[in-house]
Amino acid sequence: MPDHRIALDWSRDGGPFERGNYTKNHAIRFDGGQTLRNSSAPGDYGGDASASNPEELLLAALSSCHMLTFLAVAANRGYAIDSYHDDAVAELGKNADGKMAVVRATLAPKVAFSGDKQPTAEEYSALHARAHAACFIANSIKTAVEL
Repeated sequence: MPDHRIALDWSRDGGPFERGNYTKNHAIRFDGGQTLRNSSAPGDYGGDASASNPEELLLAALSSCHMLTFLAVAANRGYAIDSYHDDAVAELGKNADGKMAVVRATLAPKVAFSGDKQPTAEEYSALHARAHAACFIANSIKTAVEL
């Protein structure tokens, strides 16, 4: 299996560095060359609201993995898909050990099929169930994932 790598860079840039008073902004570079501005979550964590944050990245990885797996499962079964949209939500809270965690991720995919072969409600649900069971990001986390 191939490794997946990123490079993360943070610098104080001459600013303060004391409890609760330092920049949270950092850059994440992916193997393909894309660089993403990231920070901590805004509000209680003092992050930059215009940048992504780790909680959003976890949710994005989960949603993307589910979608890519769903597309493969649907294509393998002869369905044609025109579009896929997900308004996903991650919920922070205390886990069973009393530690802050993403305790729930809710995916809300909306899929537009085309062609003569259209799934029934049961078949649509089964496609998502199969995609969820095969999604390696969902298989890698403790967070409860709901569809």
